[in-house]
Amino acid sequence: MGEASTILIVDDDPIAREALEALLSSKGYQMVSASNGFDGLARAAECTPDAILLDVMMPGMNGFEVCKRLRADARLAEVPIIMITALDDRDARLLGLRTGADDFISKPFDSLELEARLRTITRLNRFRRLMTERARFEWIVEHSEDSYLILGDLGEIRYANSRARLYLGLPQDSNAALGQDFIDLACQRYRCQPSDAWQVWPEQFPQPVMRYLVQPETTTARATWLQVEVPHLPLVAGMGWVICLRDVTARQALQRDIYSFQSLVSHKLMTPLNPLVAGLELLKAETRAWANAEVNELIDAALRGANGLYDQFMNIFAYLDSPALAQVGEGCSLAQLEPMVTRLGTEIGLESVTVTVPASLQATRLTLSIQGMELALREILENAIKFHPQRTPAVEVIVTQVGDTDICLRVCDDGLTLSPEQLAQVWTPYYQAEKNFTGQVSGMGLGLSLVAALVWNVGGTSRLYNRTDRAGVIVELTLPLAR
Repeated sequence: MGEASTILIVDDDPIAREALEALLSSKGYQMVSASNGFDGLARAAECTPDAILLDVMMPGMNGFEVCKRLRADARLAEVPIIMITALDDRDARLLGLRTGADDFISKPFDSLELEARLRTITRLNRFRRLMTERARFEWIVEHSEDSYLILGDLGEIRYANSRARLYLGLPQDSNAALGQDFIDLACQRYRCQPSDAWQVWPEQFPQPVMRYLVQPETTTARATWLQVEVPHLPLVAGMGWVICLRDVTARQALQRDIYSFQSLVSHKLMTPLNPLVAGLELLKAETRAWANAEVNELIDAALRGANGLYDQFMNIFAYLDSPALAQVGEGCSLAQLEPMVTRLGTEIGLESVTVTVPASLQATRLTLSIQGMELALREILENAIKFHPQRTPAVEVIVTQVGDTDICLRVCDDGLTLSPEQLAQVWTPYYQAEKNFTGQVSGMGLGLSLVAALVWNVGGTSRLYNRTDRAGVIVELTLPLAR
């Protein structure tokens, strides 16, 4: 019968108590007993039984008074009470009902009748408790700061709490969303980012995958970010699954506050670092001819460390500046793309790079700023060099139009092919693509997460996938046109 129900017997007759305990213990009930009304109240408070068998005629405090006091206790008010009495008159039963009894059974009782009534009343009590807990849970979910939805096996909405209905632009009537496809509804107001993670929705990779619904920034409002979580709950066929939408816009705003602070910090850090690097360069040049090999090796190591530190600082500052660089305003013209890529290739040592922009798109202007476009391309092109076995990739930058509102910019290289795990994690800051995650081998760093932050903030999308015609990857950015 599942988890054993606890039955409290309150009776001053020890023979009656023992008979009831023997009968009900054999049926799987857990028994607790009390010899008088005062002891019965104390034992009830200790164990919160599933039902109470209460004798009416007891010295000191009769069953009616015990029942009345039980009903006055908030913790015990709903525990079922069956009164056992030799009284068979109408007035006694009415008094019992007025004091809160649920049922009566007369002495000498029929064991089958008692067992049947007890089984029924404990089952009803279990169901009542379940419904009470469900009502409490629903109240908590309905008033939660996070939004929760229950989706069917096909992705249709079966339930949405008030916060979810607010985010999805639905009427507050809880039935308004029923049957609608969650993805279709979300895409009416948000962009699904990163797009690769949503291609396998709702499945998870071995590591947690971050998924967002992003409402792009406009000239009058900041972007809205909803983090989409799929709790790891047991899945039962036909029962659907739960998702949580957590508003992380405030977290993004906090980061923007940090950005203003970092501009001050960057100056404090870079001011002493620049002369340090320059000084080590001069020291290396002056001592190379006469210093011994050990000294020269030490100077080389110090210079490599200083340059590495300088590069890390520059990457971090660029990442922190990325939302400001993506601000809606004077966007980048596609006519600027080819000279921009050529200049960047020269600066970073990229020997082979071609740019293809259709003549019909040369005058097209993007929402993404010139600074944002340059920073994104620099990170992508540096990654192409970093992950090429000989650090000599051949890179193609190809632009095509997507509908009337977007362009697609693809950066194709011929370097390494990435694993599914690497493809799933490339947009994560400081994710290291090398096997042992030591942090010492060149990895993804902040590069691609920086690109994603730039692109998502203007309402674009970013993807990275392996080439099918040869080794290498394609970074694909879909960018909105300026209106």
